[in-house]
Amino acid sequence: MSGEPETTPSGGREGKRATAPVTRITLVRHGETDWNRQRRIQGSTDIPLNDAGVAQAAVAAHALADAGYTAVYASALSRALQTAAIIADAAGLGAPVGEPELNERAFGEAEGLTNQEILGRFPDDVVPGRETREHVVRRALPVLESLAVQHAGESVLVVTHGAVIGSLIRHLTNGERPRQGELISNLSLSHLWHDGGRLRLEEFNLPATAAQAEAFAVPADSTSVSAPSSADAEPAQV
Repeated sequence: MSGEPETTPSGGREGKRATAPVTRITLVRHGETDWNRQRRIQGSTDIPLNDAGVAQAAVAAHALADAGYTAVYASALSRALQTAAIIADAAGLGAPVGEPELNERAFGEAEGLTNQEILGRFPDDVVPGRETREHVVRRALPVLESLAVQHAGESVLVVTHGAVIGSLIRHLTNGERPRQGELISNLSLSHLWHDGGRLRLEEFNLPATAAQAEAFAVPADSTSVSAPSSADAEPAQV
């Protein structure tokens, strides 16, 4: 390898043109908390991992340790930072950087409630203080785009939350994923890639196993779309 930038034929007099290096960003949902187990909405409430969540993070860390990631970032909430620290330690990387813009979607007066309790208390689905998905995307997406530039050509892990991942994926797929009732599992992986243009979804909501954590190919026909969905009728991700 010469170390020169990747090039592709241009078909013109210049012969070759430089292409942007591909950056891979893997979104990881944090491990389990007591509120997850109780099916309570956490939102911006800072709930730590429980013992099961720590064990989940350790299993994922073992699977991801040799997958070629060069940096780990996380939401600033403890459940995400704890998960990220366990993964970073196994991979021999530095301490994860906490990014408040990756914090979970705020659910206002619904935080601490189950979905059943939310339906009973807010039957019209108007929850005071609940952050819109559009706002989640407006704050979180620029962080990922900045990381893609900062880590051009590398693979980066970002540990965040179910509603953040769901909002971003919904935005990138024009509402096609997540499908109705498709919940994002603790320690699941969603692979994105960026080649100097927009972020694109490559794989969604995979369990963090060694085989699925390996480097993933960039599909030749991938496209990015950007129209977000604003529907809020489905149960909140817990």
